[in-house]
Amino acid sequence: MFPSFAQRLREAIVAKRSPLVIGLDPDLSKFPPALSAVPEGDKEAAARAILAFNRALIDATYDLAAAVKPQAAFYERYGSPGIQALEETAAYARKKGLLVILDAKRGDVPNTAEAYAQAYLAPEGETTCPADALTVNPYLGRDSVDPFVRAARENGKGIFVLVRTSNPGAGDLQDLTTSETKRPLWQEVAAWVAAWAEASRGAETYSPVGIVAGITYPQEATLLRTMLPHSYLLLPGVGAQGGQARDALPCFDKEGLGALVVAARSVIYAFSRPPYNDRFTPDKFAAAAREAAADLLTELYAAGYKVGR
Repeated sequence: MFPSFAQRLREAIVAKRSPLVIGLDPDLSKFPPALSAVPEGDKEAAARAILAFNRALIDATYDLAAAVKPQAAFYERYGSPGIQALEETAAYARKKGLLVILDAKRGDVPNTAEAYAQAYLAPEGETTCPADALTVNPYLGRDSVDPFVRAARENGKGIFVLVRTSNPGAGDLQDLTTSETKRPLWQEVAAWVAAWAEASRGAETYSPVGIVAGITYPQEATLLRTMLPHSYLLLPGVGAQGGQARDALPCFDKEGLGALVVAARSVIYAFSRPPYNDRFTPDKFAAAAREAAADLLTELYAAGYKVGR
């Protein structure tokens, strides 16, 4: 039987001694010159550059991270060649021992959500994009998430439900107070997730239903850890968005499990920012990314993170 998502995630974190997730958000305008020289409108050339960039990053960091998180929009913008680059990136990452969390933020009315779930969370070997987990937008209501929960539970996959996002405008909707419970909406959604997690975890500590919670709100992430004892917290916002690695510490359990720290731009474009741009030329972008990822792990360990009791 195919191991559950929670099992695979645990094994990856323990083996790598790392809760790090590398965000693969390929933006050609930020690429090193050798890869960014793509003719205007040439989607196939753009896809080739993206795949070369991603493979180099994966080769440089696969032993430092538990997973990668490709953001689907950066691939979809290039049409079918971009989608192919996404699929090949995911397959390559898994070949190198990384889990793949596809950041596509899918969510829709139930019959459409069912189709999305079949597209991304079908049994192993039956999807075109070999992802281990998918991000899901719950703001159409609980019935829009049910198909994803069911597919994740039945097929050994995972989902991460958007609860408290890291963007500046998150509060426009998420801070609104519900009339029934008098809680902000993001806490109401967290309560939904707690129920899904409890119903789908079986005998395991962690369920296949996790959440996205920006580490740019560290106190709220800590509250969510208490509200959701059986869910993994996917924590974006470290680095370019201002979050600090040490802010993630309360989100881990005693074994160093239960949370994942996401770093994207701060790692993959490290070659273009201090202090790495003083030591790495643009053609050494992968080496710069490796050092940035290693520095982030060092920062986590220095703050008190550890794997194992």
